[in-house]
Amino acid sequence: MSTQPNNPLHGVKLEQIITELQAHYGWEYMGYQINIRCFTHDPSVKSSLKFLRRTPWARTKVEHMYLDYLKKNKN
Repeated sequence: MSTQPNNPLHGVKLEQIITELQAHYGWEYMGYQINIRCFTHDPSVKSSLKFLRRTPWARTKVEHMYLDYLKKNKN
């Protein structure tokens, strides 16, 4: 198994990404940044996981949001 030292998403599960973003930003801000129903209408980790696993463009946006979060909080 090869390692990916330059890939910050390697080994990070989608559930962990959503949980960390929600704890840091909250659902309201996440829904404002990425306007998808699973963040704006009765949000939950479970509904977000279900939607993001089926919708590649939304998952990509969430992953980019997470990478920005990691960059800002690395200092």
